[in-house]
Amino acid sequence: MQDLQTLMETLSGWVWGPYMLVLIVGTGIFLTFRLLFWQFRMLPLAFKQVFGKHPDKHSGDISQFASLMTALSATIGTGNIAGVATACVLGGPGAVFWMWMTALFGMATKYGEGVLAVKYRVKNEKGEMSGGPMYYIERGLKWKWLALIFAFFGAVASFGIGSSVQSNTVALAVENGFGLETWITGIIITVFSALVILGGIKSIAKASSVIVPIMAVGYMAGGLVIILNNLELVVPALKMIVTYAFTGEAAAGGAIGAAIRYGVARGVFSNEAGMGSAPIAAAAAKTDHPARQGLVSMTGTFIDTIIVCSITGIVLVMGFIMAGQSFGDQNGAVLTISVFDKLLPGIGGWVVTFGVIFFAYSTILGWSYYGEKCATYLLGEKCVLPYRLIYIASVFIGCVATLDLVWLFADTFNGLMAVPNLIALLLLSGVIAKESKDFIARRKSGELY
Repeated sequence: MQDLQTLMETLSGWVWGPYMLVLIVGTGIFLTFRLLFWQFRMLPLAFKQVFGKHPDKHSGDISQFASLMTALSATIGTGNIAGVATACVLGGPGAVFWMWMTALFGMATKYGEGVLAVKYRVKNEKGEMSGGPMYYIERGLKWKWLALIFAFFGAVASFGIGSSVQSNTVALAVENGFGLETWITGIIITVFSALVILGGIKSIAKASSVIVPIMAVGYMAGGLVIILNNLELVVPALKMIVTYAFTGEAAAGGAIGAAIRYGVARGVFSNEAGMGSAPIAAAAAKTDHPARQGLVSMTGTFIDTIIVCSITGIVLVMGFIMAGQSFGDQNGAVLTISVFDKLLPGIGGWVVTFGVIFFAYSTILGWSYYGEKCATYLLGEKCVLPYRLIYIASVFIGCVATLDLVWLFADTFNGLMAVPNLIALLLLSGVIAKESKDFIARRKSGELY
């Protein structure tokens, strides 16, 4: 078992090493220039697509808003709380700046994923939409073998990063906060997960459309109260974030490379741009053009990292300043809880604790759909119910098991998903650009609203 653990640690370190991070960020940079900074030019229209009213007659299973909430349910998670704290501890305050850079370029990646997801989606036997990297790899690149590889990685990753790891996080948070035994939490969260997951995408989207806005607004409100109560620290915190990004101060070993490495890695882990998971949800959206859904998809990265992660990062750096430029010996969610509790006495720690619980629960729901679609691509529609039952069982197992090895498997396969997806994005970038131009032309002609 120890040999397997060592092997997985080595493999995980390779998968999430500098070459992978360069490939992920590099793809975003390439698409940014290929699309002439589309994500910045079209951001106002993108948010209009998310929150505006649209015709409901287009093909698809769920609304554009619901598809975004489903994607956000899987991406807004413990990475926004624990991941940001880890980046700040290991990379220093400057890591927050590199998270921002990753997100700004990652928006172009998420846009491209959304475009291809709708462009190459198909209807399954039940009349539901199926799409994502496995479909645009098969139908766009004509590489069935690579599509199968992506689907395999995605299906395996779902049981770790999507279910057991998340439920374990909830169980430990509840045990530490309320003293409830993990097996009791396991039963509760498994039942609530089953009630939603067994209903399929429409049930997941409906639950996500309620849970995600409430949990995100609640967490952001707590962070904004802290920021408004300590306005005198905002400018010093922002200055420190930018300055330390290029000096490496307060980073591990005092190296600028640490700030970049951990900022980029945690940014990617948080918003999943380039990982290939979110386009699976995007493919289910009701829309009249691939580019329209691409715009909706890219707002997810903006909301996840530029807004939610930024609030966490700024509050943590405020705490860093108040503590004499030290994070102490804490890390992860514990550090975030501690800083929130110190800067917002009485309720700050509870805001983060409940944030962890609901963020992790929503991730369980979102990833169940991702894994199901990957599994059905591999095995057909007959595996839907068995997959859902096994996934639900893994939620309970995660609450009561020790997951060190599961974490490594989940992290590794989650990273491996990115490779086929990024290859497809780069090779199909011409299709993305063509669809973007077509969208603009048809809107100008009045053919599209």
